[in-house]
Amino acid sequence: MARTIFRYVFVLTLAILSGWYGKAEAQSATTLEITAPAFESGPIVLELADLDAMPQVTFDTSTIWTDGVVTFSGLPLKALFGDAVAQGGVIEMVALNDYKVEMPVDRLEEGVPIVATRMNGETMSVRDKGPYWVVFPYDSDTKYQTETTYAWSIWQLNR
Repeated sequence: MARTIFRYVFVLTLAILSGWYGKAEAQSATTLEITAPAFESGPIVLELADLDAMPQVTFDTSTIWTDGVVTFSGLPLKALFGDAVAQGGVIEMVALNDYKVEMPVDRLEEGVPIVATRMNGETMSVRDKGPYWVVFPYDSDTKYQTETTYAWSIWQLNR
């Protein structure tokens, strides 16, 4: 009897711990960490709700990674930093798998690129280039249809 109770408690404890671990992993996959030398208190960690509270941009474009025209919405990359990014500097963007790209600050435009939080109105799963994807309106101008721009279009962005 004591052995049965012990097994029950052991299995229940494992199930609870596994559930908590899974929730912690899911939560960390949807955060976006922003670091800049001007941030004296350290990195800023934003959740989807924080990003949604910022001014949003929406545009339709095709990409070399998707089929047909897709509607992307999110916030301008420039809005994440405000005046904290020095002109002449670079923004290093890192994906969940530690893939990194660097983009010169002077390539940021008003409203372009965006940190897309949604594709066709739906949040993006990690399996579908989410949770966040740096996207340009590729169809609007040939200047966005270059290998360099495509390289800056990092998906699974998390810092």
